[in-house]
Amino acid sequence: MRLSELKAAGRNPVLPLSVSLADAAGPADLQLLSLLRVLPGQRYVGAGVWRGRPVLAKLLVGSKAARHFQRELDGVRLLSAQGLTTPQLLADGLKEGEGGWLLFEFLEGAESLGETWKQVEQQPVLSDGQGAVLAEALGAIGQMHRKGLWQEDLHLDNLLRQRGRLYLIDGAGICSETPGQPLSRQKVLENLGVFFAQLPKSLEPFIEELLVYYLLSNGEHALPMEALQKQIDKVRSWRLKDYLIKVGRECTLFSVQRGAFGLQAIRREEEAAMLPVLEQADALLDQGHLYKTGGAASVGKVEVDGRTLVIKRYNIKGFAHWLKRFWRPSRAWHSWREGNRLAFLGIATPKPLALLETRFLWLRSRAYLITEYLPGPDIIERFAPYIESGDAPESELAALDHLFAELIRERVSHGDFKGHNLFWQQDRWALIDLDSMCQHGSLGSFAPAYARDRARFMRNWPEGSALYQVIDQRLPKDIISSAG
Repeated sequence: MRLSELKAAGRNPVLPLSVSLADAAGPADLQLLSLLRVLPGQRYVGAGVWRGRPVLAKLLVGSKAARHFQRELDGVRLLSAQGLTTPQLLADGLKEGEGGWLLFEFLEGAESLGETWKQVEQQPVLSDGQGAVLAEALGAIGQMHRKGLWQEDLHLDNLLRQRGRLYLIDGAGICSETPGQPLSRQKVLENLGVFFAQLPKSLEPFIEELLVYYLLSNGEHALPMEALQKQIDKVRSWRLKDYLIKVGRECTLFSVQRGAFGLQAIRREEEAAMLPVLEQADALLDQGHLYKTGGAASVGKVEVDGRTLVIKRYNIKGFAHWLKRFWRPSRAWHSWREGNRLAFLGIATPKPLALLETRFLWLRSRAYLITEYLPGPDIIERFAPYIESGDAPESELAALDHLFAELIRERVSHGDFKGHNLFWQQDRWALIDLDSMCQHGSLGSFAPAYARDRARFMRNWPEGSALYQVIDQRLPKDIISSAG
């Protein structure tokens, strides 16, 4: 096919496909064998074969193709000119009315540091494995900054390791201040803020320690922690807002269809598995194990293809109830958004998989939420043996301390903090039933909501019991000092 025809190929063009390209040696077909990243109608990145050689192809189409092509080309040239390790650009071209293309050497067996991080992210905070990945990344970032360059979209997936050698990729995000001269301190702080903001918050106490690896490559500036933390917080706030927009929009992460007769949102990697579940949600609920039925919601555990899921159906109890619900976002939508918010913030909750909001001419009716199933016990069951003695396991009490600290730090209130909404899972307490959850914009609005959450949580046990006294002493009361 012609390069311009990719514009209409959608998100999942049939592979393999042949794309006609031409360089100084004449025309040649690129055999595209797999796709690594797709921005429909704009960018297609994948592995293929060109003139008998394996390549990584970046194909740019649509109205913005020329601009995107030039940014990519300029970035690659900046990296190469400063002697930084990046995959060799084998060929490139831009043709008006068709689009642009860049073909890079294919790094056989290369693994991004993002993939390496996934293998160690469940290890204890800053384990040897985690430390090795971050040290390698920060060393490469320091080298780039020392040469006057920075990567706008700085994250672990833009660093590839092959046979012990680290490659910088994604030239479109490469920017320069004064090439060949170290970046200014402000640019360094801004760019490191982007990098650290994408790492788990549990690493924040160790940022100063991690900076040593950066300073070994670029010791040009002293880096005040307070200024760096401000940059990290700023980027984190922006990333959260951007992510919450994406949970309701068709994008790389989510498949979303919105119209007059419904809203459907599915995690992109779960789309094939969840579409049949949404189609037969009522039947699955009828056949599954019901925790709650009738009234405003029906909740059940279901088995689908050997996988255990939870379906929550938000019912319309009658005409009066429909009048209250049809004009505003459904509780299923609220739970979908807040579940994704918690996951983004690193606070344990069942993974939200899919949402369906039925509508008639935009007027909302029944809605469905599908999440992963948590097999662990809730805190009522888990702590039942310790009510009189108060001798609950320290690890589980410490995990409870940690959860409350996270909620205070992020100014998140649950709204219905009964014990049946808190499950023990993989050495953490996970929150469920997020219909009333809220992340507050100020400490002033959060403080009374937290007080209500804490009071409701403490009512899970008799006030005179030893367990009540132990938990009451541990959970913060003065959240202003705790949040500070």
